[in-house]
Amino acid sequence: MILVTKWFGVFLCEGEEVRRYKLFEKDPKLVARKLAAVQRGEVLPEERELAVRRMKVADPRLKALGKPAVFDSSFIRPEAYGLTAEHMQRVMLELGKIRVREPLSEDRSIAQAIRATDDLIEEINLLSERLHEWYGVYFPELGDLAKDAEYARLVCELGERQAILEHLGVALESVGTDLVPRDLEVVQGVARTLLELYRRKEALDAYILEGMERVAPNLSALLSPNLAARLIALAGGLQRLARLPSSTVQLLGAEKALFLHLRSGKRPPKHGVIFQHPWVNRSPYWQRGKVARSLGAKISIAARVDAYHGEPIADQLKEQMERRIAEIRERYPDPPRRERSQQRPGQGHQRPQGRRR
Repeated sequence: MILVTKWFGVFLCEGEEVRRYKLFEKDPKLVARKLAAVQRGEVLPEERELAVRRMKVADPRLKALGKPAVFDSSFIRPEAYGLTAEHMQRVMLELGKIRVREPLSEDRSIAQAIRATDDLIEEINLLSERLHEWYGVYFPELGDLAKDAEYARLVCELGERQAILEHLGVALESVGTDLVPRDLEVVQGVARTLLELYRRKEALDAYILEGMERVAPNLSALLSPNLAARLIALAGGLQRLARLPSSTVQLLGAEKALFLHLRSGKRPPKHGVIFQHPWVNRSPYWQRGKVARSLGAKISIAARVDAYHGEPIADQLKEQMERRIAEIRERYPDPPRRERSQQRPGQGHQRPQGRRR
């Protein structure tokens, strides 16, 4: 016996023969609610009602009722039970409405926040370059006295060269040209916009830090809140990250390099976005692949513990990772020797050419 769930009902089959079945209600909205529960991984009352001992199930979601097995249920057709394609269309439309209205999970919100941070960083870099180039005509020395947000704040709040020098307590003679008040006001407006972008980025960083400590504490402690959030964004959510094999986690963010390897045969990537972690980027180049492989395995463990609300294990994973890195460094202290280039056919030892006698 095997239990099969279709969009219109639940069926208990033996071979290609339906022994018992329970059809869903005729109301498309009620059917859509049941299908939404199925997609969320819940077990329906109809499935529990038809369950028998020592049966198999066609959906791994029902592994609590029986052993999952592959089963071709294409012989169960809705037309045989008086249902039409129009009815299925109405059910799927209602299902789409239900899923769209579901609240966004916190890990998905954090993924959107990390993408927004990337956009802000790009805007900050562009606007900062423009401000330095524009205001640098008037006060080029300020680039050595203030950086990033402080540069934008001084230009926005003070503006005048002499006022900034007095505020910083610096005495120097600038080689910059003069700006008319109208131009200086426009430059201060650009600096005000840039300063607001810096503040918005700080707010997003604080939101990500707080959310990651609550959603994925082990992953955040093992990596960092920003890097952990970036992995969740690349995977499409914490649950999807937890289901990925460690070899895939290791290469998240390196998809272009991987496809280039598959298409043209170039060297495959050894790591993706996890290269940002000091364990990887501070290792010698010949050790990075092994360190990234080990880190990918630890990330998979931490993601699964966080996804299923397990106990804190970040400290244990860190200790295991540090021991593994020490072992790699001890075992592979020197870079591998380059293989000698193989001789091409026809370039081996040749007999000297001469006249036969």
